[in-house]
Amino acid sequence: MATTYIVDKDGNQADASAVTKPSNRHFRNAWSLSGTVISEDMTKAKEIFKDKIREVRAPLLDAEDVVYMKALEADDTSAKSASVAKKNALRNAPAASAITSADTIAKLKAAWDTSVLGD
Repeated sequence: MATTYIVDKDGNQADASAVTKPSNRHFRNAWSLSGTVISEDMTKAKEIFKDKIREVRAPLLDAEDVVYMKALEADDTSAKSASVAKKNALRNAPAASAITSADTIAKLKAAWDTSVLGD
């Protein structure tokens, strides 16, 4: 039977059956191997999390541009203001203080703002 290896973010590898690893692979590219224990590097995990926010918000911003243009054409001041507020919330999502202050993967995952980014 072939041995399966796990490679961490720094290129270190270990036999997958001989290491303790996180139960969730969501932040696999932030894994760091220390002896026989793999943990998540929070700095790298935060970068991955912010990149995911940017990926998800791109189509949301595009859709909101359409909403804003329709409000502009209709000269609907309240719709324009609401659209600007939503776009600002989307732009500011990667800089949320909950992301910066997260010191565990659970807290980082909880920093996903469903009211802005959806599920």
